Amino acid sequence: MLRRVRQSLRQVLYLMARRPDLLCGAIVLGVLLILAVKFTCSRARNVVAAARPPVRFFSPEAPIVDLYLGQLDQRLRSMAEVSLIFFYAPWCAHSLAARHEVQQVAKKLAKQVQFVAVNCWWSQGKCRKQNRFYQYPTIHLFYRRFGPIDYKGPFVAPYVESFILRVITPLTYLPSRAMLQEFLSYHEPRVVGFFQFNSSPQPPGYLTYLSSALQALKRDFRNVVRFGVVTSKQVAEAISLKEDASVYLHRRFNSSLIFPRGERNFTSEAICSWVFEHHETVLKWLQPPGTKSRLLEHELNKGPALLLFLPHNPLASKPSPILQQVSNGGFTSDLLCCHSVLLPESSTSVCDVCLHLSPSFTSSSVPCTVHLTPPPSPIPPYTVPVQGGDGITGLQCHTNRTLRFYVLDVALNWPLAVRLGASGNRSASLDQEAGIQRDGLFAAIVNLKDEVHYVLHRSAAATLTESLEGFIRNFSAPYSVLQRYLVGENKKGVKQEARRPDEHQQSPPPPLITELTTSSFLPFIMDIEKDVLLIYYTQWCGFCSVLNHIIIQLARLLQGNSTITVARVNVARNDLPWEFMVDHVPSVLLFPRNRKHLSVKFPDDLPITLPNLLHFILQHSGSAHYAKKPATSSVESQGSGPSAVLRAEFLALQREVQALHLAREHLSKQLAQLWRDNRRLTFDARSLEAQNAELQRERQSLEEQHQEKSRQLGEAVKRLQELADTSENLLNENILLRVLLRALKDKREVGEQVEVERKEAEQKSSHMAS
Repeated sequence: MLRRVRQSLRQVLYLMARRPDLLCGAIVLGVLLILAVKFTCSRARNVVAAARPPVRFFSPEAPIVDLYLGQLDQRLRSMAEVSLIFFYAPWCAHSLAARHEVQQVAKKLAKQVQFVAVNCWWSQGKCRKQNRFYQYPTIHLFYRRFGPIDYKGPFVAPYVESFILRVITPLTYLPSRAMLQEFLSYHEPRVVGFFQFNSSPQPPGYLTYLSSALQALKRDFRNVVRFGVVTSKQVAEAISLKEDASVYLHRRFNSSLIFPRGERNFTSEAICSWVFEHHETVLKWLQPPGTKSRLLEHELNKGPALLLFLPHNPLASKPSPILQQVSNGGFTSDLLCCHSVLLPESSTSVCDVCLHLSPSFTSSSVPCTVHLTPPPSPIPPYTVPVQGGDGITGLQCHTNRTLRFYVLDVALNWPLAVRLGASGNRSASLDQEAGIQRDGLFAAIVNLKDEVHYVLHRSAAATLTESLEGFIRNFSAPYSVLQRYLVGENKKGVKQEARRPDEHQQSPPPPLITELTTSSFLPFIMDIEKDVLLIYYTQWCGFCSVLNHIIIQLARLLQGNSTITVARVNVARNDLPWEFMVDHVPSVLLFPRNRKHLSVKFPDDLPITLPNLLHFILQHSGSAHYAKKPATSSVESQGSGPSAVLRAEFLALQREVQALHLAREHLSKQLAQLWRDNRRLTFDARSLEAQNAELQRERQSLEEQHQEKSRQLGEAVKRLQELADTSENLLNENILLRVLLRALKDKREVGEQVEVERKEAEQKSSHMAS
């Protein structure tokens, strides 16, 4: 390759040497090209205006150091124990909205916190070159050398101020047992560290424990897990802490834990991870960011969820009394239908967990899950069962219902509450239909899998705990009395004063196409005196927009007909009962008069054109022409001849048909009631069969135990008989041995006597011999 390049260069130089005119032409062309490029670039530089230099973002009166040129000065962090850095972009609407909130907080906490604002969008600034932020604004807090602590909450002054105060005082000092008891009495998870400051001003492990509290703020800006510190040994003994530098995790349902220093390293990351792995969350806070996010979908896909919209003050020194009431009322013995269950991530069914647990009261860690045990029968709303009655006291899998508890700030998430069914006017003091009470609470159960949700309707006489208890019990019942809440558009008409009828006053003409909503759907289409042609559409459906001119032409043709009405409903904004839903849009249905139960759908294989729609209406519309005319007995009305007889017979048949329709409706209601009774009996039969199977298994187990005991008893009797025979043999041998011993003893005595006599005879003989 290099050889070829060199050869080509040699050839070019050789040609230029032989033809000097080519060399001069190449030089001239190069100079002209350079001049053209320079002239073009100079004109482009004049066309594009230079960027304007940045200006101050905050007002000069605000106690905030505004580094609007994007410079980063690390010395500002060392001027105060706690410093806040606000990274912004001057064009960002969120930064502009958060500017006023940060100024309010800075005016309150200027003596405790160093506030710094940095323009991180200026291209020539050091912040833009060193950092890459994906969103603005961003708040970083630094506690001495610890940081940065990223604030992930809403940019509202109370929330920002609360977060800064938590960073300033991450630990709560507990000098007495009373304060310790009050600290542990709240529903939020609590962590207590025991450190004695007698030996040194900073005992070993204290800074590590302080850093773990700051690590928890990194994970949760609401600081749900609170950290406290105890320095007195007498106070620490109240929670069984005896060793210095111990960390205690308080849990309300399961046993409280002490940090295992023998198994884990005593570091801030290890302590924080251990706390978040084992803490109990009764109520989980949700804060949708307000932008494109799947946070709410991720939580609702886990199963049915109870969403509590409560007024929340983050600057309150104590937890909200409403939260405390909900927590204590929903997870103690007052609510027998709720039991908290640990739901592992590997488990696919709640019954897989509860079938292996005893009926004892267990608790849950993250995720917060409540398994519902249904009552024997549905409880009317706002009714609380009496304690000590025939209530369900154990954890049983009757309906496999799982309910998660979530809390949302009603001030920050009011659009979501309105979408779920709350009143559109937040200033209303009492709205019974929407479930809003004077305390500002709104509750709804959302079941994303079944595409239903229910709204809590509270009565004035019932307390919050009683209303929630009845709400949850009715949801957990096999035959729930809760009604599905249908979300629809509010079509408000113009209110007119009641006036006396005037001959010259004309009523406004009816619309060509009636727009239906959730509230007006059933009364309109069930009008037995009209044939209703209903079109299902959505605002995002392109095919629906194409059919608009055909529907308008059809409505104009039928405008003079008082019995046929054209209507449409936006199914994307109006929930309808399940029996009136369609599987695709656009769809056309006809509800004929006097035969509403015989509704007809426009065939899918036919194109939706004006002739096809007219043929469809004429073919299936109501045919009872004399349905509204009563039968008269006068001769003038009936006339004479065969036509009058046929007319009378027709009217009689029509009345019989109407009576049959009424009887059919009554029979349908009875069949529905019988079906519900049969379904209830089926559930009861299944329950009895399960109990019978359990009793049969217990009986079989008892029989096996009886047979085993009988076999063991027979073996014991056999062994006793063998022992008795052995003992009898031993007794006989003992007697024989005694006889033998007696005989030997007598024989020995006789031998001794003979020996004595012999010796005496020998002595006598020796004496005689001497």
